[in-house]
Amino acid sequence: GGLRSLLDSLATKLGTLAVRRFASLREEEVRAQLRTAGLYHVHVETFVGYRMMAAGFVPALWLLLSLTSGGISPRGLLVVSVIAVQGWILPSFFLKRRGTQRLQEIDLEMPELVDLLVTTVEAGVGFAAALQLVARRVRGPLGQELRITLQEQNMGLTIEAALENMLDRVDSASVRAFVQAMIQGQNLGVSIGRILRDLALDMRKRRRQ
Repeated sequence: GGLRSLLDSLATKLGTLAVRRFASLREEEVRAQLRTAGLYHVHVETFVGYRMMAAGFVPALWLLLSLTSGGISPRGLLVVSVIAVQGWILPSFFLKRRGTQRLQEIDLEMPELVDLLVTTVEAGVGFAAALQLVARRVRGPLGQELRITLQEQNMGLTIEAALENMLDRVDSASVRAFVQAMIQGQNLGVSIGRILRDLALDMRKRRRQ
């Protein structure tokens, strides 16, 4: 809507100024956190701008009300300062929390993905084609990551490079084991079906633990 577009534009402008001026905002780290949380449509500058708005809106409103009412109390100044700090910290906290929960969901879904791949590969389908078939059935964060991986492959990357990019976006234990096993299998010419069966067993042990 119009209001959301206006807020996004304002946040992006504020965030762009902040990122340019302050190297301590760690742009690459924030970008990695956004990817982990699955927020691929949110730019680093927009997120930083929303943090600035969250930190500055309440103090600015309080200052305006205080000036119109005729005084600023030390206690009120302390409360507003605490609110401003929370407004800056909480968005980053919730972003990291969302990323952690998303990684946990992906780890829980990986054994089912591997089982589907085992069935498809042992039926005589190649690994890349099996991944495309399985991606249509998998939902949630793991399905989203698989579809991004396949889109990168369609754009010209090899399946190995696309899987490595997936690991860069989702660096969890199960995804790391899956990607490393698939790349090794492709490079060494080992039976993918056998690798997938062993991998599924290992993942289920890890999930029970």
